[in-house]
Amino acid sequence: MRPLTKVLLPIDFSERSAGAARYARLLAGRCTCEVILLHVVVPVQFQLGPVEMAGITIPEVYRDQMKLIQRELDSFQAAQMVGVKSRTVVLEGDPASRIVEIAHGEEAGAIVMPTHGYGPFRRFILGSNTAKVLHDADCPVWTGVHIAETPQRDLDLRHVLCAVDLGPQSAQALAWAAELRRLFDTRLTLLHVTAAVPETSNHTQDALRANLRWGAEKEMRRLLATAGMEADLAVEAGEPANVICAAATHLEADVLVIGRGSASGVFGRLRTNAYAIIRQSPCPVVSV
Repeated sequence: MRPLTKVLLPIDFSERSAGAARYARLLAGRCTCEVILLHVVVPVQFQLGPVEMAGITIPEVYRDQMKLIQRELDSFQAAQMVGVKSRTVVLEGDPASRIVEIAHGEEAGAIVMPTHGYGPFRRFILGSNTAKVLHDADCPVWTGVHIAETPQRDLDLRHVLCAVDLGPQSAQALAWAAELRRLFDTRLTLLHVTAAVPETSNHTQDALRANLRWGAEKEMRRLLATAGMEADLAVEAGEPANVICAAATHLEADVLVIGRGSASGVFGRLRTNAYAIIRQSPCPVVSV
């Protein structure tokens, strides 16, 4: 697990960015890390069509735009980063590529950014930039569809839910959940979702359900023992995204930690559902 000494906060000046900033500030306040506020400017030649560019001196447009953006970012920093160490960076290029590049170059411990979506269908929408960052970043990404609704005050973490598929990535997801528990002194629940078995009185199917639960609980206890920690255990059956998000709602989790990457082994179903989990989760999701 990379040390949480820097948090990268991509900014587009929307309410979603303001919500993400509150979580970045919350993290920075607990672990005294630095928040890097990043805004990426799409190159002018891609913003203006050939007709619109006629008669305009591109260098002048670029300089004016960069000055304006820097002022906006400085104002955003002053309003949102009170009491924490922070700095601003303005770059040009493809937003997702630049976010991943800066996160890697700065050795950021996490990227905090909102998903993209509006109105009643936002739970089904994952913005292209967020999807690219989730795919390419080598550090945890903290995101969520409800991030714009983050409370202005009294933001805290009281319950961390960590959903694992018991594959290779599970130890890293648990390590991040454990760090959040340490920083915020929270309750931690470890959840695994097994394959659904039809609910019948068939003895063979009853035995299969019992074996799946037994195997999962054994692996979860081994994972916790290796990490030298304790947590509440939960094993549920069904479609991972639906079950995990329902559990987050039922447990009133303040943040959900999952693994992302290539799934492997008989337990490996969670990470193939990472995008669906992020879209449906009632709370922010940290994908490790």
